[in-house]
Amino acid sequence: MNRKLHIKDKIEINKSIKAAPFKKGIRKTTPHKHNNYFEIIYLSKGSGHHFIDSRKYLVKPPVMYFVRQEQVHYWELNKEPEGFVVIIKKSFIEKSLDKELKSLFTKVSKQNSLSVKDNSTIHELFKLLTEENKTESENTFSITEGLLKALLSKVLEVAKPIINKTEIKSDLYQSFINVLSTGNTIKNKVAHYAAILNTSPQNLNAACRKAVNQASAEILAEFILSEAKRLLLYTDKTVSEISYELDFSDPSHFVKYFKRILGKTPLVFRANS
Repeated sequence: MNRKLHIKDKIEINKSIKAAPFKKGIRKTTPHKHNNYFEIIYLSKGSGHHFIDSRKYLVKPPVMYFVRQEQVHYWELNKEPEGFVVIIKKSFIEKSLDKELKSLFTKVSKQNSLSVKDNSTIHELFKLLTEENKTESENTFSITEGLLKALLSKVLEVAKPIINKTEIKSDLYQSFINVLSTGNTIKNKVAHYAAILNTSPQNLNAACRKAVNQASAEILAEFILSEAKRLLLYTDKTVSEISYELDFSDPSHFVKYFKRILGKTPLVFRANS
């Protein structure tokens, strides 16, 4: 029997942003998505693992996680966590007239996890956002906007990406995942990544089959689809711009590719998200 994936909504319908302490009682959660918002999680204490789209991340504070609304995630913690959570709806970013804030947000939306230096400034900015969340005045949006901009700027200055640690022992498979996760240019060809890894497409495919029982082309397709959804949700790029960025020679091919997998066109996905 198929179990429907749980969708959590942790923000009031009339609010576009929320900042709060991370709940200390959280240990284990079931796989779930979030309802129409982006989540920033900062942990200064705790241990265990965090799973994002089936990728396993070691919880080693101080650490930050970024969970997009289309991603599935869950926790397996074994020590009491401490930190903060910031929930941001698309409407908050759309309301902001600050182009630099939007650029910063686009950059962090690429990340799943960042290792943070033990930086008191980041901790203090989360505290200030949490305090401001308790008030409501004509200046609340502007203050929150400024604090969020300062936070994202500082994070991108001092934090480093974490390559997810899986239980997989295949070095070639893990190298493939690492190249996909850290590369700036996306190519819609397995052969391109095989060449980077100094192997053949056949060897790369065999390594992926052995590691996770998936073809290398399937893994690449999942990555491209995830990136397409991120660009549709968190940038103002047109479908044509996104298609070229994802190495499709014709936007119509990208639209057909997207619809074949998700059952809806990119524009419908963007409008309904």
